[in-house]
Amino acid sequence: MRFVVMIKATADSEAGVMPSEQLLADMGRFNEELVKAGVMQAGEGLHPSAKGARVRFSGRTRTVMDGPFAETKELIAGFWIWQCASLQEAIEWVKRCPNPMPGDSEIEIRQVFEAEDFGEAFTPELREQEERLRAQIAGQSAAG
Repeated sequence: MRFVVMIKATADSEAGVMPSEQLLADMGRFNEELVKAGVMQAGEGLHPSAKGARVRFSGRTRTVMDGPFAETKELIAGFWIWQCASLQEAIEWVKRCPNPMPGDSEIEIRQVFEAEDFGEAFTPELREQEERLRAQIAGQSAAG
């Protein structure tokens, strides 16, 4: 099972406060553990929402809203993509994580949908397209 593990933003991360050298070192060691265990597939920090945008969809209309966005507790400051046997395994890994922010912080774990989760609506043609796109992405990553 794949999981997206999201580090929730705080007022400091939204203000652009960078992590300390110690936190970067601690996270680096934690990431090494994840990679050695075959868990971590990707992981990145995100710039504050002031540097981002949202696009709202309403029928055929698209409305662009520039950041920053008001509800800090609803924003993401960083993420990992992990391969784990279960939600419980992902939880156990998160419990070992250094606190990602000064003060209180929160990490959210969400399972990623896999092809089989979509049932019959995900036709053989759509599965083939998905596999082709994944192969193309892997090829682009290997070339870069």
